[in-house]
Amino acid sequence: MPETTPRWRIEPDPDPVTCARALAAAFAREPTLSWICGTSRTARNHWFEATLRTHAALPGSLRHALTTPDGRTVAAAVLTPPGATPGASARAAWAARTALRCGPAALRKTLRHLHHAEAHAPVGAWTLEFIGVRPDSAGHGAGRLLLDHVLATTDAPAGFFLTTADPANVALYGRFGFTELQRTTMASLTVTAMVRPSSA
Repeated sequence: MPETTPRWRIEPDPDPVTCARALAAAFAREPTLSWICGTSRTARNHWFEATLRTHAALPGSLRHALTTPDGRTVAAAVLTPPGATPGASARAAWAARTALRCGPAALRKTLRHLHHAEAHAPVGAWTLEFIGVRPDSAGHGAGRLLLDHVLATTDAPAGFFLTTADPANVALYGRFGFTELQRTTMASLTVTAMVRPSSA
């Protein structure tokens, strides 16, 4: 039988800017990013780039990408280890870049969302910050493949935590073993916090 080339491959520790571009496309209609950045594609791109550059400096932070054989990134995932937070100078630099490139309102809304999300994070859990698939590659199993990989390869004895403001995602993550922890209203968003125990 002739050999077939896999449709995608997992790339560990991809460049944060590459991940940012993939996620900015994937989150074009996601409620939280729409609330923070509005409909501006430019603001969304800048927001993800500033955020992922800062996140990449966190010790132990993880990024995974799904790429095609020709090197195009179609999906990305970003995880924060338990208890990791940027230092004061990194936070200040991120805030300055976000306010300058996305606007003061985007900065205020991001900080409000972060405070809200962090209040529900279980002690010791990894946070799945982002996972997304470019719209032109969605619906073919890329997201499932990437999330399966993330859950199987991350050493997370206390499990995983995430938040979503997209009602469709609640059922989707439920199929991966996440259960609803808390549902709250923030501005125009209904934010659902979800947890998944370790598979170990």
